[in-house]
Amino acid sequence: MMAGDTLVTVSLAGSLFFSVTPTEAKGRVLAYLLLTIAPFAVVSPILGPLIDRSANGRRILVALSAGLRVVLCWMMSQNLNSLWLFPMAFLVLVSSKLYVVTRGALVPEMARTDQLRENPAHLGDAGWPSGEVQQERGFAGFNAQLTLLGTLVGLIAGSLGAGILKSIGATSVLVVAAFVFSGATVASIRLRQPTKVIRDEVAALTQRERDHNALNPLGDVEVAWGLGAAALMRFTVGFATFLLAFGLRREHAGLSWFAFALALSALGALVGLGLVTRVRNALPESTLLTLALLATGVGAAVASAHPALVVQVILAGWLGLCSAVVQPSFDAITQRNVAPGAQGRTFARFAVRQQLLWVLGAVIPVAISMTFSFGDRLLSFLMILAGLVYGVGRRFARR
Repeated sequence: MMAGDTLVTVSLAGSLFFSVTPTEAKGRVLAYLLLTIAPFAVVSPILGPLIDRSANGRRILVALSAGLRVVLCWMMSQNLNSLWLFPMAFLVLVSSKLYVVTRGALVPEMARTDQLRENPAHLGDAGWPSGEVQQERGFAGFNAQLTLLGTLVGLIAGSLGAGILKSIGATSVLVVAAFVFSGATVASIRLRQPTKVIRDEVAALTQRERDHNALNPLGDVEVAWGLGAAALMRFTVGFATFLLAFGLRREHAGLSWFAFALALSALGALVGLGLVTRVRNALPESTLLTLALLATGVGAAVASAHPALVVQVILAGWLGLCSAVVQPSFDAITQRNVAPGAQGRTFARFAVRQQLLWVLGAVIPVAISMTFSFGDRLLSFLMILAGLVYGVGRRFARR
């Protein structure tokens, strides 16, 4: 899935951004940013509850999201210069978001299914793996390992896609993406079915859990504060990405600079994800979130004092590392504190908020021209403040 999404992004970047003048690029990028919000209007109210109906249905939805993109990528390759490109790109985004939301609810279910099949003796009274198995394999580690694999494959696919884009064109990149999503469809169908204990737990919510979910749509205190931290990190990623993109266009830097920034960002993400898998048992997720926010602010402060292109590219790698620590940690908080039967709609609801913050962050440097130094100072102030407020505020909130 990650490889296919990366190839689609590369093809659209080549046809919508780098192939036109900076002035035309602004209009196209703004239209694309608005387009990225729209899929959540479908995913959140309609598909979120559908994900929660059946544990087995989650596997089917993942397979459908991949199969639909096979057809859409092929159709986009035939209509790259047509107005039909935008509605098809919209449907690709809907399918992608459906997978992302379903995956959040699917990770603990698949992890527990695998553990129980490996050693049924570890099954506790509530259907959760008990004892040492549960302690050794936290959900933050599973989330990080899954994203780590996806990032590695995405990095390879991005390099392949960039080469195809430069030598053959965006059409061929989309054709390759269609074949990649065909493989994703097969892999989705081959996912293991959950055990009966997990299927029963996902399918049923107690009245107390329904009432709690209705009265607290953001979850308990830990989840709500974690959502704020994760959403602000998404704001930072959106802001920094387009600050760098338009800064490179303004300084007439070549496509190789942007490719180098993407590569460093992916490398930083690999390091961050590896970090989460190593320290997930030593540090709680809330501490990881606090440290990542503060580290982002410090990195932006250092970069603001040296606004050279190479420093901005290095900052992209640093942001990749910090954001890679935040997302699996927040996902683990949600998976642990939200009832399994409500996780689909919860992840959908949270994805809307995070995407809105990403778009808001991205729109600012697109609509307003600003220097690297000013943009970095703005990020530094925001993220250091966010780290302090989250680190201290959630403690008082719990009390």
